[in-house]
Amino acid sequence: MFIPLYDGHPLRYIRFPVMNWSIIGVTVLFWLVFQSGFVIDGYLSSVVSFGLIPAVLFETAVLPEGYAQVPTAVTLISSVFLHGDFLHLATNMLFLWVFGDNVEDAVGHLAYAVFYLVCGAGASLAFALMAPSTQVPLVGASGAVAGVVAAYLMLHPRVRVWVLVLARIPARLGALWVIGAWLAFQVANAFFDPTGQVAWWAHLGGFAVGALLIPVFKRRDVPLFEWNAATS
Repeated sequence: MFIPLYDGHPLRYIRFPVMNWSIIGVTVLFWLVFQSGFVIDGYLSSVVSFGLIPAVLFETAVLPEGYAQVPTAVTLISSVFLHGDFLHLATNMLFLWVFGDNVEDAVGHLAYAVFYLVCGAGASLAFALMAPSTQVPLVGASGAVAGVVAAYLMLHPRVRVWVLVLARIPARLGALWVIGAWLAFQVANAFFDPTGQVAWWAHLGGFAVGALLIPVFKRRDVPLFEWNAATS
C-alpha cells in the first residue's frame, strides 16, 4: 500500500489553495474540540448526533432522546467532518493535502468546496444504500477525499508522486500507479471484507461521484487526462 507524501505539481490558476487548507483546518478543529477529549468529552455524542446512521436515514430506527441535533439528511455531510481516531484523521488529511490543491486549482475555490461536499454526501449515501439497516454510525472524510483523488487521477495521471511503499520505502511513482493501486485495494476489500469496520463502499461511492463531477466542475480550458503534461 502507498502513503502519499508530496507531488510538487505547480498551481496554474490560483496563488494558494485557500479552500483546501480551510477544509483541512475545519476538520482538524472539529476533531480537536469534539472528539479528541482535549477540550470536551464529546466523542460519543458527536458521532451519534452528527454521524450518518443508515437505519435512521431510512427511518427504520430513531436516535436516543437528545441526540437528534440536526435533520437526518444533514448527516450525509456532517459525518464527513468527524473521524474515528487520530490516525483516521491524519490519513485523510494527508491525502487531501497531497491531492486537493491541484483539484482546487482546476475548478476554483468555491466550486472546490461544493465538489468536496457533494463527493462526501455521495459517499455517505453509497454506504447507506449498501447497508440500509445498519445502526453503526459512519464518520470520516474518506469518501469525500476519494472524490478528490478521482478528480486528480483524471486531471494529472502522469504526475509523479512521492510515496512511502509499505509505509516505509520512499519512492517516486506516477499518479496512475499510486491511485490505481489504492482503487484496486478499495474494490478488493469492498467485495472480500464487506462486514469489516472500514466503509469501503463509501470510498468507492465518493470516487465514482468525483470521477463523474470533475468534467462538469473543471475550468473550460483545463484538459482531462493530461498525458502530455510535464511530470514534476
